[in-house]
Amino acid sequence: MQPAQLDLEKLSASNGSNLVTRLSGKLSLETVHNFIQTMRPEPAAHLVLDMSGVSFLDSAGVGALVSLFVHRRNIGKSFAIARLTQQGMAVLQVAGLTKLLPNFPTVEAALETKI
Repeated sequence: MQPAQLDLEKLSASNGSNLVTRLSGKLSLETVHNFIQTMRPEPAAHLVLDMSGVSFLDSAGVGALVSLFVHRRNIGKSFAIARLTQQGMAVLQVAGLTKLLPNFPTVEAALETKI
């Protein structure tokens, strides 16, 4: 069995205050440590995570998203997730977090709405 992997690809946005990062793989217990270490120091004013490539999201992954959201809000920066898969949306719904985490159907919508 292969270890879980999560790749983070930083994509350029239209201006320097926005950053879109595409996630590919599993956002789970095995990958959250590196995810948090990589994303927490991100200096962009508005961070959008494109979740379309996330094949699996578990409660540890949801916890990492909430932690990142709270951290960024506390330092005056915004955060949004976009293009969640059906499985990812189901996990957020079960956790009761669909109203807490800014969630958009497209990256473009997430960039237009800075929360």
